[in-house]
Amino acid sequence: MPRPGHATAKPKNFGLSFKKFATSLKPWRWAIVASVILAIAAAVCSIFGPNILGQMTNTAIADYSIAVEQAGGQIPDSETLSAAINWSKLGRLALILIGLYVTSAILNYIQGVILSVVSARYAKKMRAQILDKISHLPISYFDQHQIGDILSRMSSDVDVVASTLTSVLTQIITSVTTIVGILIMMLTISVWLSVIALIAVPLSLFCVSFVAKKAQGYFRSGRIVMGTLNSTIEEDYSGQTIIKANNYEATAIQKFDRTNQHLCEITWKANFFSALAFPITNMLTNISYVLICIAGGRLAIDGKLLIGSVQAFIQYVNQFNRPITEVSQITSSVQQTLAAAERIYNFLEEPDEAPDANPAKQIEAIQGAVEFHQVNFSYDKTRPIITDFSVKIRPGMQVAIVGPTGAGKTTIINLLMRFYDPDTGYITIDGVPTKEMKRSDVRKLFGMVLQDTWLFSGTIEENLRYGKTSATHEDIVKATKASSIHHFIESLSHGYNTQISEDSDNISAGEKQLLTIARAMVADPPMMILDEATSNVDTRTEQLIQDAFAKLTHGRTSFVIAHRLSTIRNSDLILVMRDGNIVEQGTHDQLLAQNGFYAELYNSQFAEDE
Repeated sequence: MPRPGHATAKPKNFGLSFKKFATSLKPWRWAIVASVILAIAAAVCSIFGPNILGQMTNTAIADYSIAVEQAGGQIPDSETLSAAINWSKLGRLALILIGLYVTSAILNYIQGVILSVVSARYAKKMRAQILDKISHLPISYFDQHQIGDILSRMSSDVDVVASTLTSVLTQIITSVTTIVGILIMMLTISVWLSVIALIAVPLSLFCVSFVAKKAQGYFRSGRIVMGTLNSTIEEDYSGQTIIKANNYEATAIQKFDRTNQHLCEITWKANFFSALAFPITNMLTNISYVLICIAGGRLAIDGKLLIGSVQAFIQYVNQFNRPITEVSQITSSVQQTLAAAERIYNFLEEPDEAPDANPAKQIEAIQGAVEFHQVNFSYDKTRPIITDFSVKIRPGMQVAIVGPTGAGKTTIINLLMRFYDPDTGYITIDGVPTKEMKRSDVRKLFGMVLQDTWLFSGTIEENLRYGKTSATHEDIVKATKASSIHHFIESLSHGYNTQISEDSDNISAGEKQLLTIARAMVADPPMMILDEATSNVDTRTEQLIQDAFAKLTHGRTSFVIAHRLSTIRNSDLILVMRDGNIVEQGTHDQLLAQNGFYAELYNSQFAEDE
């Protein structure tokens, strides 16, 4: 059943989605078959209950009638009446009835446990497949899709499918079995009473369908408004400093109140229409009760039907309407489940990253010579980002890449790391084309220190060992001393065992950067890629980072994406990029002497550093 306030999505292709969903359940098909059989058996056991109760009533009435007849039409005393009733037969029927209900409960419990296990293992399998898929997707997929949507498929969509798998499957099986079984039992008792009972069915379905559609519309709107409200709360929470600095508190509260009031109104309407289903169905059921009681009473008076049979029939009518209502409501749950499953399967069917060359070439003794040969590249194949890019880099050189935003600096690094492959042209490392190497082998050759520092929730030592799990504590201390962060770590209450929070907000930006530099030093790669990140730190920390960069790149081929041009004056080669092309290259002094684009950038932005 959909949760209140949860909009019911619909799969784009119901048949295909159902086929994929059924296929994904194949590993547990025998468990599901067993649960289906158990659910059917449990439903059948419960179906015979009213019939046996009717037999008990008919037996008691028959014995009572015989006792009255033997007493000459007078009501016999209690002792005579008790002696006349066949208690042994009633006892046997009672034991059978109790046995059926107990058996039904046990069978329901067993099949519930089976489906719960299937549901949990299905969720485990789906999450494992999604995580495995993430590791095989190309970087381009993550550039084009929101990370929240991917996480939603792994968490929310899997939860929807797994949680409704148990309830929906059980409800469908039980409801269908109950409807068919009860209809058969009703027809065996009285065809005419069955016709009266069935008249209320289409009316109930029509009314329930009508109010469900109305409620569904409000529920869907409610989810949209809820998303807006959550975004407002998140923005206000994270932006409290800005809100207070601009005296925006009153306006923020008014904005929240309007959205909250709108959500309140929509939720009230949704719950109002959703709650109408039961009273409408109950009213129609009660009307059918009245008609059945009148008709059944007449048939009993005419001797065409026993009173116990009328009693059993009324009980069947009560049981008959409930599964019909459930089936009508299950439809939305099925749609929601298949829609969530469809999103999961669409993600799992996304094309994987192009396979590596087989057999792949390897570099035995890395020197660090890198060459870009007439490289052309575009992300969307329509707007060129890199055009006819060629450069030769000797081992051990420090290469700075500069240029305005959008010039293609980061794209060069993406190509170098094989996050993307060139459209035309090629890149070589020590003469070996990177396309002919495994991506993992290419990436092992580089260490990266990015502008956006990334540390995970864990101890400082665990973070520093991230790039080289075999590193010893001594290796880590050596790297932290070289990167000038050892003293800071030792000053913490737990030293290297200090926990870093999920957002790394318990250490400063400069300390984060120094830790990422130390992490790269621990990994000790033959080449380095540095995305300078000194714009948000003080002068002293900037100098510490620059000194750590110098130690990190010493003797290694390194690529530096430069943001402060004053920090790359000692680079062996500076590549000046503009609109995806190298417009100038040379050393700092050579480029200034040319008085070209680099000199314009340097003098306009950083001349004050002189």
